[in-house]
Amino acid sequence: MKKEDKIVVIEKIAQTLKEYSCFYLAETAGLDAEQTTNLRRACNKADIKLMVVKNTLLHKALESLDGDYSELYSSLEGPTSVMFSNVGNAPAKLIKELTGKDKTLPRFKAAYVEETVYVGENQLDTLVAIKSKNELIADVVALLQSPAKNVVSALQSGGNKLHGILETLSKKEA
Repeated sequence: MKKEDKIVVIEKIAQTLKEYSCFYLAETAGLDAEQTTNLRRACNKADIKLMVVKNTLLHKALESLDGDYSELYSSLEGPTSVMFSNVGNAPAKLIKELTGKDKTLPRFKAAYVEETVYVGENQLDTLVAIKSKNELIADVVALLQSPAKNVVSALQSGGNKLHGILETLSKKEA
């Protein structure tokens, strides 16, 4: 590959890294054509972009960005696929699901999620358990709504009791 072509590829990788809030490094080299197709379909369904890259080009793209990605460099060995997503735990769930069926690939190497680096297969369960930004917002909204719902419910039940008492009294007088 010519130097000019490498520069273009590095810029494309860097631009893609900027577009997504997190990315995962995985090994997918042992997949046959059918398994690769299934992986790509699963990624598309989960809104994950899958890109196979050369380690040296990814390394240079990471160096060109703001931020410290040095902890990831040790994971750039062997064939590497990058899974880009804006939902922090989506690629982890997908990898976990696929390795549960196949027991081999894709193999998790490392991840960069919410400005934190996770390295090693032992981190996959931690990443699966991380809640996405939208899930956290939903939890906060539910917590904020809970007291208000309790007050409304108490007022409604009190109103029903009062209505029942008044109705009973009106029937006694008649």
